[in-house]
Amino acid sequence: MRAVSEIGFADREILRDTFLLTLAKNSDDKRALGECFDLFFKPPEISAPPAQDNDNEAGESGEDGETPDGQAPAGGAASAPSPGLSPMSQMLLSQDQNGIAAAIANAASAAELTEIRYFTQRGIFSSRILNELGISQLRDDLDALNATNPAEADRLAAGIEALRENVRETVSQALLLYGREESENLRNDILRNAPMSQLDQRQIQQMRVLIRQIARRLRERYSKPRKRQRRGHLDVRRTIRRNAAWGGVPFLTTWKRRHRDKPKIIAICDVSGSVARVSDFFLLLIYSLHEVVSDVRSFAFSSHLIEVSDILENEDADKAMKEIMTQVGFGSSDYGKSFEDFEKLALRAVTPQTTVIVLGDARTNNLDPRADILKRVSERCKRLVWLNPEGRMVWGWGDSEMPRYATFCSVARQCATAKQLERAITDIVASYQ
Repeated sequence: MRAVSEIGFADREILRDTFLLTLAKNSDDKRALGECFDLFFKPPEISAPPAQDNDNEAGESGEDGETPDGQAPAGGAASAPSPGLSPMSQMLLSQDQNGIAAAIANAASAAELTEIRYFTQRGIFSSRILNELGISQLRDDLDALNATNPAEADRLAAGIEALRENVRETVSQALLLYGREESENLRNDILRNAPMSQLDQRQIQQMRVLIRQIARRLRERYSKPRKRQRRGHLDVRRTIRRNAAWGGVPFLTTWKRRHRDKPKIIAICDVSGSVARVSDFFLLLIYSLHEVVSDVRSFAFSSHLIEVSDILENEDADKAMKEIMTQVGFGSSDYGKSFEDFEKLALRAVTPQTTVIVLGDARTNNLDPRADILKRVSERCKRLVWLNPEGRMVWGWGDSEMPRYATFCSVARQCATAKQLERAITDIVASYQ
């Protein structure tokens, strides 16, 4: 408020920049605040009805509203409104844009337009506003003019149609402003349960936003220090030493606190075919949790395996996934060869504090699955988690080696949607708390 009091309200763009600089904390906040400002402070744009052709009545100034020198009167009206019309009809005929804008604003307030939440309510609120504007009286005026002054009736009909369009625009703008949260929640609920491998291009961008929101929630939940530590067991030795001044009477107690490590995660992602898109979102979520996960190494494979940690850390999500797919994507899956590559590159990095996550459909194209390597990984790590985009009903069918791999996994679960992905990552991070 102090900043606004200094710069004032005269310049809309300066006011907008002031809000962005003082209120937004990051790029996401700036984008959301900018959109909200543009919607809330958008000046009304009142559409005028199309000009009517009155050439057939030229020559009689009393009827066509021309001045003696042949010019139309100021304000754009072709003639003065007939007496006996309602105030709204007179504003439409005289094209009083300011008056029309004020009338629509007052009608919107009376119709409680701020309560709009869903796109299905647009028709209801449009009807309410038109009723507040006196649409029935406008129809009566139109019928009366059709009988007495057809030319003026045509002008009023055009004005009524323009009024309807202005009301529709007002309602649409209010929906964007007041119904965004509910609309986004509804869209996100649908998106969270949609198979990630079947999203179209528009939904992919929406899913990226949703994944970042999931990551933000997890960061807020698990990064904040706890106000009250778990006490654990009584530390007898320290308690006695601390209370020596009172003859050993335990006025002050000391507790053994549990040591909690931050997660150390190794992610191994199949990027062949339809699994690639699920891996894309999975890697994006993992690397969005850098404040929670202290150590992450990621690997991608199809016919062979490479480490992609540096790519994901140094590039934005789109460029990173494009580069990964260029190097190893869309090939035929060879789990055996890829596990051999992992054993050479990173098996020594697997410790009892490490959670290893494999994301893939376990379809080996009838090649050697090398389950023995997965067994050795399982023996060295804290947990081995396998996330499979396919449903459990098809595990083991065809060239799927999922039942054999699942033998060595701490957890094996389906992970085809954002909801399932969030639940899996939440369980992993929560296990370190």
